[in-house]
Amino acid sequence: MIWQTLYQSAYGCVTWHGDCAQTGDELNGFLQGPVAARLHDSKGSEELSEHLQGLSLTGMGLDALQAVLDAELPETRDWAAGEALAEALLQDQHDVVLPWNNERDKRNPFASLPGADIVGFQRQGSSYRLALGEVKCSSEEKWPPQVMSGRSGMIHQLETLASHLGTLCQLLKWLLPRVKNTEYQPAFDAACRRYFESGNRDLALFGVLIRDQSASEMDLKNRGKALAKCVHAPTDCHLIALYLPWPIKQLPAVITQGGAT
Repeated sequence: MIWQTLYQSAYGCVTWHGDCAQTGDELNGFLQGPVAARLHDSKGSEELSEHLQGLSLTGMGLDALQAVLDAELPETRDWAAGEALAEALLQDQHDVVLPWNNERDKRNPFASLPGADIVGFQRQGSSYRLALGEVKCSSEEKWPPQVMSGRSGMIHQLETLASHLGTLCQLLKWLLPRVKNTEYQPAFDAACRRYFESGNRDLALFGVLIRDQSASEMDLKNRGKALAKCVHAPTDCHLIALYLPWPIKQLPAVITQGGAT
């Protein structure tokens, strides 16, 4: 067992629960496997390497190519590691499909990207619906931490994803060229059809809060109830708090080391 659920509840169409990471081989495998793959975009790096090595380079060209590949900068920022952890968890436990790794949109390896942190689909039987979300990390000794409140806080951002059609349009415009003529286009089409035919309401929202403080339902409870007043069925909203056994600032290192500190 990777996660132990410490609390869970619901109000309206909003559910929330807090999970504590359980150290051990299963957690190590999760961190070194799907989490590391998301953090470092292993698939994208492998595709680039295979393509460039097929250019029939010789001598100095091969050396120059290898120098570029070896110069790839590993992601060491804790918030990026937090997003990778959240993405892997949503894929593993909530049937969320993320067809695109945001690492590929960075023209600068030190840049951050605007927009929703989570953009994909949630599988439901033979159908799909849009899955959008936000990820926040906080070491603040406050319950809930400030990242949950205010205009830049998680709850306001989730409200925007649920109700601001301009934001939704921009996300769909971003997503379409990344899935068109790929295995993910049927999921995109099905999710969009469900969303529009429900009057722009049938989607799944996820808010993932990553913490290195003691677990408390106050991290999510009051903000979840406030969100439920603004978001209505058939929208589903899931608030998830992940409690780590080590400081958030160590998260990039423990992903690489498989949970060792």
